[in-house]
Amino acid sequence: MSLERFDYWTDIDDNAADLAGISTEARRWIIRMTHEAGSGHPGGSLSSIDILIALYFKVMRHDPSDPTWPDRDRLVMSKGHGAPALYTALSLAGYFVREELLTLRKLGSRLQGHPSMNKTPGIDMSTGSLGQGLSIALGIALGARLDRKDHRVYCILGDGEVQEGQVWEAAMAAAHYKADNLCAVLDRNNLQIDGPTEKIMSIEPALHKFESFGWNTIEINGHDFKDILKAFHDAETVKGRPTMIIANTVKGKGVSFMEGSVKFHGKTTTPEELERALSELGGDI
Repeated sequence: MSLERFDYWTDIDDNAADLAGISTEARRWIIRMTHEAGSGHPGGSLSSIDILIALYFKVMRHDPSDPTWPDRDRLVMSKGHGAPALYTALSLAGYFVREELLTLRKLGSRLQGHPSMNKTPGIDMSTGSLGQGLSIALGIALGARLDRKDHRVYCILGDGEVQEGQVWEAAMAAAHYKADNLCAVLDRNNLQIDGPTEKIMSIEPALHKFESFGWNTIEINGHDFKDILKAFHDAETVKGRPTMIIANTVKGKGVSFMEGSVKFHGKTTTPEELERALSELGGDI
């Protein structure tokens, strides 16, 4: 995390190793906080956490001591049900103490089931109704252009979410207005609440669809930090087009019995599963 942008070419191996360690800690918190809440969405949080850790610890220009700093980069978590991942990244980055993560979804908590910009420091936009985030991110990006600001805007989309028509209206508009300060990431874990995305409503070929709409596209392993950091670096060099990063991920990544399991889209762990998950991740928080 920095007031300056990340230099990709500096110590990339060390940076990737550092981020992997932070992500393992983040996964422990996600498992524990959703278990404490008795509800939430651990599967999609575990698939997207590596992207968020890379953004908040290396890529984005931001200041945890000043969450509303005007020159910060912005992030829109369009898949708002992935809030546990976003809250964890913010907490580990220094926006609020880690113990607050255990108040997830509890009465009076600042950490509601979906992100609220009016409650939680570091949240740039309230989200939860799927399909809206890319439009919002585009609006923020165009606003920055009008204000002659150089901050970048990042948007995290779920793959089931891109079945929504509004996503494609936003994709068309972003290319039309040449919003090159906008970078979206598709968390391509292949599962949504009702099952595999390709059985519910196929989104393939996702990469070529965004290409045909005029976007710069990059496909990566969404759990490989070298891939992730290079993709964000390359996106920043593109002029005249927004960038879509297709991040191939695994639902429930990091916990063997959650990986690739649709039932953990919105289901938390039993006490026995909690113990097993934390053990696989190196111990309790």
